[in-house]
This record gives sequence, structure tokens and C-alpha cells, in this order.
Amino acid sequence: MNDKHSTTDAAAAASDDCGCAPTAAESRAFWKNGSVSRRSAITLGALSVVALSAFGVSSGVTAAYAASYPSWDDVQNAMKNESAKASEVTRIEGLIQSLKQRVADAQAKAQLAGEEYNAAQLAYFDAIAVAEELQSQADAQAVVADDATTKAAQLAAQIYRNGGDDTALELFFAGSADNADELLSRLGTMDKVYQYNQTVHDNAVAARNSAQSLSDQAVVARTERDRLQQLAEQKMIEAQAAADAAQVALDEQSANLATMQAQLAALKSTTATTVASYKEGVRKAEEERKRREAAEAAAAAAGNGGGGGGGGTGGSAGTGGWVRPHGGHRSAGFGSRPRPCPACSAFHYGVDLANGCGAAIYAAHAGTVDYAGPNGNYGNYIRIQHGGGVASGYAHIRNGGFAVRNGSRVSAGQVIAYAGNTGASVGCHLHFEVYINGAYTNPITFLANRGISV
Repeated sequence: MNDKHSTTDAAAAASDDCGCAPTAAESRAFWKNGSVSRRSAITLGALSVVALSAFGVSSGVTAAYAASYPSWDDVQNAMKNESAKASEVTRIEGLIQSLKQRVADAQAKAQLAGEEYNAAQLAYFDAIAVAEELQSQADAQAVVADDATTKAAQLAAQIYRNGGDDTALELFFAGSADNADELLSRLGTMDKVYQYNQTVHDNAVAARNSAQSLSDQAVVARTERDRLQQLAEQKMIEAQAAADAAQVALDEQSANLATMQAQLAALKSTTATTVASYKEGVRKAEEERKRREAAEAAAAAAGNGGGGGGGGTGGSAGTGGWVRPHGGHRSAGFGSRPRPCPACSAFHYGVDLANGCGAAIYAAHAGTVDYAGPNGNYGNYIRIQHGGGVASGYAHIRNGGFAVRNGSRVSAGQVIAYAGNTGASVGCHLHFEVYINGAYTNPITFLANRGISV
């Protein structure tokens, strides 16, 4: 499954599927050998730290704030007199508001960064199409030029075989005194031959010039495509840092909010309810939350993973370590389409699989998660690097539906998320994409070549 040759072959095969990936000479070092170089990894890591710091988050955030949170002993002591109680109430209310505001701010920044990442990614995808179209036109004009050149060469060869211009003139004038009309006819034919030869030559030159011009434009377009790819990757790093910052704030809220709300209730209570009762309530609520999440995850993995309505089974194995990423039927294919919603793209870069809200989404192949967060129109999104320049993307994940985080190592068929309706979506489904050296390819063909029907 992790054999280096198999992943390299996968990349090559996928490139053949669509012809949209950069050529070997154009592949950047970022994608070389299916992984980032040590120097690139250090650079990206440094960028992530810088970006994370820009969002006001560091690895010690929870510990830094923990010292300011009240303990149950603080609450118990404050309840001994009204003045201390009022002060503690004000303090806790401020902490709760601050905690909620930090989460809201971090999530807003993550959403904005995700939108910028999505815009950069789609601009890169558009640039791929432009470069491919220009190169296709250049190739077509080169064929026209070659055909015109061949015709001109054949005509020149024919004239040469006839003895050149002097011999041709002797043939035209032979017996001319006997038939002047025939001479004029021959002269007219000769003029047409020369005109045709000139036309063929002009067409060949024009086609060759057009082919060269289009080739030059294609080179410029590929340069712009590569620039946009680098920009998209940078935007992804920034978006991931923002998503990590939001997750840190959310984790902190999850760890402290319920306790502070219970503490606040205890301070405001006019009954004889003890602090111990409130503490017990917090404990039971936390246990219930964990039980509910575990039950939902088990139900989604066991009950919703299979296909329905004639669709396939999520997690079913193909060849080369690849599996079907989701159950259900194909609700949208790859390529041009009418816009299903105003914000939706007119070109569909992936395949949509519909298996119901909350249905499990599986890693299509073993690899490492290098993005998990908001991504504009894609909603909540995961990208997994599989090696050999091959990656896969999973979009429209439900809110709170991530089962893995950035940096997670996943195996083929592992549950990574749950289907939702986030982003530019018109119903719960998985939008699945495959990338070769960062460029999109047809995931339907890609998976079909690995024995998987979607």
C-alpha cells in the first residue's frame, strides 16, 4: 500500500487520465517524490508558527488562561459574604463572555482565511484550464502548419520532377504557333499553379507563426499557473493556522465553559443546593456528551457507511490500497455543468456522493492530513497527501464533523469525517476530488482505474 513505486505509478496513471497535471519538467520541488523536502518542511513549519502567532494563538494558550479561571474553592469562599459573591459573579461573567468572544473571533478569522484559500485554489484551477487550452490551440495550429508545409513540399517536388521552370515554359510554348488558344489556356493554368503554390506557402507561414504565438502564450499561462499554485499553497498554510487557532479556542471553551456556567449558577442560587451538586452536574453532563458523540460516531460508521438507492458501499476496497470514500449514489459528475446554486462553480472539479447527513466519510487511501478546516465554497474540508504527488480532497463536511486533524496519519478506509451541507451545497453529500501534483484530475476515472465505481 505504501510502496514508493505504486504511488509513483498512481501519479503517472492519473496524469494520463486527464492530461491536466504539470509536465515532469514543470513539477515543482514541493511535490517532488510525493513529499516535501526537509528544507521545505522546515519552511512550511516556520510559516505555520508565524501564521498561528498572527492569529493570537500559541501552543501554551490553554495553560496561559488556566491560571485565571476560578476553582470551586474560589466559589465556595466567595459564597461566605455577599460582597465577595458579587465580585466573583462579575469575574466569572466576564471570563465567560471573553471565552465566547475569543472563539467567535477565531472562527471568523478561520472562515475568512478559508475563503481566501478557496479563492486562490479555484484561481489556480482556472489557470490550469487556460494553459491547457492555449497549448491545445498551439498544437492544432502546428498540425495545420505541418500539413501546409507538406503540400508546399510536394508541389515543389512535382515541379522539380518536371524539369523546373525552364522546362515547364518549353512545354507550354511547344506548338504554340498552331494553337494560340491552347497557349493562353496553358499560361492561365501555369498562373493558377503559381498562385496555389503561393497560397500554400502563405498558409504554412501563417499557421507556423500562429502556433509559435500560441505556444509563447501557453508558456506565460503555465508560469502564471505555477505562481497561482504556490499562492494557493501559501493561503492553505495560513488558513490551516487560522483553523488551528479556532480549534484551540474551542477546546479551551469546551474544557472550561460548562464549569464556569455551573459556578455562576451556584453563586446566583438562592436555594440550599450545594457546590458539590453543581460539580456533580458538570461531571454527568460531560459524561453524557462523550457518550452521545461516541454513539453518533458508531452509528454513522456502522449504519450509514453502506450505499443506498443503488449506490456503492463506503470504504469498499479497490486495488492498490484505494477504497470508495463514501457510500450512496453519484449525485453529480466531473466537468462542466449548470450552476446548481448562485455561489456554485460552473465546472465541477470532483464527484458528489450522496449517502445522507452524518454518513461516514472514509480516507480513500493511506496518507497524512495536511489540511482540515474551512475552505470557502467547499465548506469544511480535508485534504490528504498520499505520496507520489497524489492527494485527495473531501468537502462539505458537517459542522463538528471532523474525525481527524491536521497532521493526522490515516489508513485507507479510516473514518475521517461525516457528511454535511456546509459551503456552497444544496444538500448533505461528499464532494470528493483527486489531485496530481496539486492539479485536479477526474476522480471518477481515477477510481475506476483502481477498481472502484462511483
